[in-house]
Amino acid sequence: MGIEGAALRNKIMALVEEYYATAFPPVQFVPGKTPVPVSGRIFDAEDIQCLVDSSLDFWLTTGRFAKTFEKEFSKFVGAGYSSLTNSGSSANLLAISSLTSPRLGDRALKAGDEVITVAAGFPTTVNPIIQNGLIPVFVDISLPTYNIDTAQLDRAISQRTKAIFLAHTLGNPFDLEKVAEFAKDRGLWLVEDCCDALGSTYKGQNAGAFGELSTFSFYPAHHITMGEGGCVCTNRRDLKVLVESFRDWGRDCWCDTGEDNTCKRRFEWKLGDLPFGYDHKYCYSHIGYNLKATDMQAAVGVSQMKKLPTFIETRRKNFQMLHRGLSDLQEFLILPEATPGSNPSWFGFPITVRDSAPFSRNDLVLFLDEHKIATRLLFGGNLTRQPAYRDVPFRVAGELKVSDTVMNQTFWIGLYPGISEPMMDYVLDVFHRIPKILTKSGKVSAKSVASSQ
Repeated sequence: MGIEGAALRNKIMALVEEYYATAFPPVQFVPGKTPVPVSGRIFDAEDIQCLVDSSLDFWLTTGRFAKTFEKEFSKFVGAGYSSLTNSGSSANLLAISSLTSPRLGDRALKAGDEVITVAAGFPTTVNPIIQNGLIPVFVDISLPTYNIDTAQLDRAISQRTKAIFLAHTLGNPFDLEKVAEFAKDRGLWLVEDCCDALGSTYKGQNAGAFGELSTFSFYPAHHITMGEGGCVCTNRRDLKVLVESFRDWGRDCWCDTGEDNTCKRRFEWKLGDLPFGYDHKYCYSHIGYNLKATDMQAAVGVSQMKKLPTFIETRRKNFQMLHRGLSDLQEFLILPEATPGSNPSWFGFPITVRDSAPFSRNDLVLFLDEHKIATRLLFGGNLTRQPAYRDVPFRVAGELKVSDTVMNQTFWIGLYPGISEPMMDYVLDVFHRIPKILTKSGKVSAKSVASSQ
């Protein structure tokens, strides 16, 4: 780029900063009128400048920003390798698919093998198991951590069990010590779904650094955003190569995009029934996909990483504010607790309405919605009751009583960095109105609440 081009680029960056100030001014919070979301993107002028900077390269696939992001992300998580992909769901698919590679020998997952997971979670933790012809084995969870009941692991294992694939629910790490020890003793793969848990730690170590593979999401609702985006991390180079093969059409070649002959043997390979010397760039060792991210996505991620420590600190601060503020309502509500030994980077604040409460979850969710406080259920509830899994082979270890409780009585509210202290105060105030406004039947009436204000 010449001097003139660099000057124009600097001018564009300055204009972007001006544009951001004009297009995205601060919004004043008005209680009862301004929505309190559960999640959202937090960005500034620097994020947009990085995005525009990347677009000016017009290198629209994976490029320099992707390499920078992977390097910085590996350093943050404490993993040897990070492979960027287009979503957290794709990251999950790549993690499980990579373990089906014949290159793993006897440890390769094969159709009909079992993978231990939980029923109370997000579908795309479970779907890659099914999509690869494997059998999910569902185990119940425990309250108030919302993570796997490790006492049920012995009941879940069989001769066909090959792996454990679990998410850290809403950022709260599962008992990594017990699960990792269980997996190691039995020769099982451990895959951590950290899509909601970026920055969470267990005994001082980052979630995502315990399993052979871990996955992350950069959807706008998550801890950092690329719009869409995800990542697979590992400390094993052989698994990194497999993940990227499945990500990049199933190819055997490991050249970076736009590069040739990294192996120095491009026309000297003999693979499968192909003729000797068949171009290595067009040799395929797996049934893969194209799940790469764009460099523009990666550029936003590079900028967002600089803000991640502050984002994590704010999430933890908001969690503590909610927990303290709702502690006097525990007669009606089960509040979340961190797994012993962990320091979660909370994604959301889960709440379960007690059986003895004089109102239901639906009453409470409707009440909050009418006061502009957004809520979400704990994803799919008990996934075994979802229509998508009606005809899918799976096994249940024990009963799923707590998963059913979550399905019927649990929801979560937001604590992401876009929720200010005045918003948090408003949320707590609204929660404290609920027990005072009951109908004669003992249920919260949204209409009676609204009319009483």
